[in-house]
Amino acid sequence: MDFSNEQLQRYSRHIILQDVGVEGQEKLLKSSVLIIGTGGLGTPAAQFLAAAGVGKVGLVDADKVELSNLQRQVLHHTTDVGKLKVESAKEKINSMNPDVEVKTYPYYLTSQNIKEVIREYDFVIDGTDNFPAKFLINDACVIEGKPLSHAGIIKFGGQVTTIVPGGDTPCYRCMFPQPPKPGSVPSCKEAGVIGVMGGVVGTIQATEAIKYILDKGELLTGKLLTYDALKMEFRKINLKKRDNCGICSDDPEIKELIDYEQGACEL
Repeated sequence: MDFSNEQLQRYSRHIILQDVGVEGQEKLLKSSVLIIGTGGLGTPAAQFLAAAGVGKVGLVDADKVELSNLQRQVLHHTTDVGKLKVESAKEKINSMNPDVEVKTYPYYLTSQNIKEVIREYDFVIDGTDNFPAKFLINDACVIEGKPLSHAGIIKFGGQVTTIVPGGDTPCYRCMFPQPPKPGSVPSCKEAGVIGVMGGVVGTIQATEAIKYILDKGELLTGKLLTYDALKMEFRKINLKKRDNCGICSDDPEIKELIDYEQGACEL
């Protein structure tokens, strides 16, 4: 593709990088990433993917912007309270980089619609904050063969891993075979989360997406990266694929996607 003078300036710091260059930037502009959850993780991920020139960004979220979101969900501003999160984020991305096509999905993903949505994209980022959604996203990506960045944040901690279906890469169910019982594990809505945590972990997710698109570096496949902000400590934990995993084993017992029950927030 021919780059305009404006694009050559916009992406100049990428183009001079040996591991990106013109070819790598072209890959980014022709790529697509779906971000499920336009909140604490999804907004910083979307911001940096758009700035990097990822050609198509999908945003999934049925919620509207609330005042309590603004402490960490950086694409939403005070004037956006009451707007759909996907529309608020789309406005900021369009203003930031006109090269990026933004497609919005202002509804929740379920077993009935998720496969159709993720098929359009090269990479999926899970920015959700509840277990039913995380298991649904993992299972759909494994079935459809879509690479996925999983992350979670709570209090002063976070975790990230990358899942590339096929081969020896463990999936989310290899770590957690079944969701916890509803209400048994607090969410960040119940337990709280320091605002910057989403920025740290969400930008790691964006980095993994970019590395996958460029086919550069080592992904967090088979690794769980944990971050303790109070100790300012990162750790990598080795993960193994389970031979009897319910979704990614050679003979999976899960044949259809499952909509698990979401526990009500006690607050």
